[in-house]
Amino acid sequence: MTRLHLLRVFCGDNDSAGNPLAVFLDGGEVPAAARQGVAADLGLSETVFVDDARSGAVRIFSPTVEMPFVGHPTVGTAWLLAAERDPVASLRLTAGEVPVRYDGGDAFVSARPEWAAHFEWEQLGSPAEVEALTAPPRGHDHIGAWAWIDEAGGAVRARVFPVRYGIAEDEATGAAAVLLCARLDRPIEIHQGRGSRIRARPLEDGYVEIGGRSVLDEVREYAVP
Repeated sequence: MTRLHLLRVFCGDNDSAGNPLAVFLDGGEVPAAARQGVAADLGLSETVFVDDARSGAVRIFSPTVEMPFVGHPTVGTAWLLAAERDPVASLRLTAGEVPVRYDGGDAFVSARPEWAAHFEWEQLGSPAEVEALTAPPRGHDHIGAWAWIDEAGGAVRARVFPVRYGIAEDEATGAAAVLLCARLDRPIEIHQGRGSRIRARPLEDGYVEIGGRSVLDEVREYAVP
């Protein structure tokens, strides 16, 4: 048995919504050969295994494949390490070193756009058109649709469909937020899914910072299959 933390990342008002995430803070207790099966068993969009909490070494798995970089798992893991162990200055992922910043109880990470899995983005005419979607635009298997809520204020309505990775629709997608922010080249607040919020801003060194609020829902023991 090993301890499993279940949380939500990029929560909105009153801790609503957010993208579910599974994190094993003692990831070394889960054999490397078993990790893909554990992620598939849990069935969330991503599961994180922390191999070294002090150095921030982590590995991230979707239900079908290991991911070199994903947004909400890095933000959520950075937040959880600060809440349950110690804050970290960075996380070490397969893609590279991800700087971490904390602000008012929220966690933020900085990533390079080229680390993110390539999402197509399609701008629609209004938030209502985004809401009305019943399938990914153009039948694409890895796409986000967005529209301005308030262009002057930087508020965006978005929905993301990473079907390629076995996820029909994602509640809050940090990697896609990195790409959209880099594309727009301005600070934005993305309203995604049922009520999630992602804050993103471009940095001078070519990185994009994303972050928001995380909430811990449950800690339980898990028997590795």
